[in-house]
Amino acid sequence: MDEHFAAFSFVDRITELEPAKRARGVFAVPAGIGEFPRALIAEAVGQLAAWVSMSAIDYRGRPVAALAAETRFYGDVRPGETLSLAVDIDSCDDDAVAYGGRASVDGRRVIELEHCLGPMLPGEEFDSPESLRERFALLCGAGAPPGRFHGIDLAPPTVTAHDRGRSLRATLQVPTAAPFFADHFPRRPVFPATLLLDAQIRLAAQLARETADAGEGAPSLKRMSNVKVRSFTSPGQLLELGAEATARDGGLRVALSAQVGGKSVATARVEFGSTVEA
Repeated sequence: MDEHFAAFSFVDRITELEPAKRARGVFAVPAGIGEFPRALIAEAVGQLAAWVSMSAIDYRGRPVAALAAETRFYGDVRPGETLSLAVDIDSCDDDAVAYGGRASVDGRRVIELEHCLGPMLPGEEFDSPESLRERFALLCGAGAPPGRFHGIDLAPPTVTAHDRGRSLRATLQVPTAAPFFADHFPRRPVFPATLLLDAQIRLAAQLARETADAGEGAPSLKRMSNVKVRSFTSPGQLLELGAEATARDGGLRVALSAQVGGKSVATARVEFGSTVEA
């Protein structure tokens, strides 16, 4: 199967569009996959924003993940459910796109992103502009065939240091080849920042479970803030991950870091506690 627009594409159809301003869309999470992590819900919202912004500048550029002030998590999405996606574009030009967005399932809010910024890089470096135009026309028309996503097969991080409930350090080996590189991106493969964030969130969740009071369930993921992606991660690189926990308001805040060869790749903070009200 051609993995382009399949292995890491999370918009099936754009149902409403106000060029360069706003859009609504859907993505049917295939029933046959094991899970659809929260980081990929954020990816789906970001991809809808990318389509709006790329089409607005005639595919001269494409946005890449860089900054996200706050992402609020309200619940999970199960395989077989359909995501309703929405984005509102604050500004968009050849330099960057600024946007916010959200996703819901059957009217139930599952995620909300605020104050996201994606710098625009030359589009031809990453994909064929003509291929992107054709795909956008399909998404705005009949829509793409659902069910082409088959999940992500990625080895989990290897823990290298562990202070229970306080900190974790681990390494994550980025594969030299994987289906998702066909989408991210065909001409310049880049390890998706949302897969890096998913690995970091899993480390933070382990710390949250370890700090839970006896007899009580582990606190749930509430929000992610101050996401800063400083550089691309290439196929085959070894990521060094860190998670440092601090108590806050009866919950837990965890500082996340990622480095390659001692140089910072990405940082963020996540908070765990009672469920956020949508």
